[in-house]
Amino acid sequence: MWPFLYFSGDRLSTAELSAARLDGHVVEIGEAYMPADAVETRELRAASFRGLTGAHRAVSHASAAWVHGAIPDPPLIHALQRAGRTRGAFPVDARIRFRDVELPASDVEMISGVAVTTPVRTLVDLVRDAVTVAAPSRVVDDVLAWRPELLGEAIAWLEAAGPVHHKRAAAAELRRRQEDVTR
Repeated sequence: MWPFLYFSGDRLSTAELSAARLDGHVVEIGEAYMPADAVETRELRAASFRGLTGAHRAVSHASAAWVHGAIPDPPLIHALQRAGRTRGAFPVDARIRFRDVELPASDVEMISGVAVTTPVRTLVDLVRDAVTVAAPSRVVDDVLAWRPELLGEAIAWLEAAGPVHHKRAAAAELRRRQEDVTR
């Protein structure tokens, strides 16, 4: 039990939490509620995923960017990815996009007991997704505005990585952005 988070059906029912939210006592944070006067931290954002991730899943993509604090609001559909060799049950939930590809341990960090992709891996995944649709990604822009030094780290990650989907296109996009910064 996390002292500053309330999950529906845990200590309070859904009806009680809804009433507390209407009264201004709690606010929504990801998949949970927190006291309205508490400070929203990355630890609380990560802990709000405890019910969704379990022991074998990591928060990734835009959901990880939100946990890290790079974007202000959580995405409508959360991204999870397998964070170990063990395959768990496939989550069937319209609010979750799940990738059953194992994440290397070096690309995952634990925050409040929840596995979350590192900021570098989060940026790489977001850029790889953006190049598949050939459209600019606001989340990529937000992550780079949050921590501009991730640009060089993401290029280095891609150069050192083995085969990953859309590696060349993502590296080209990151290099283009790096040239824009140096101009």
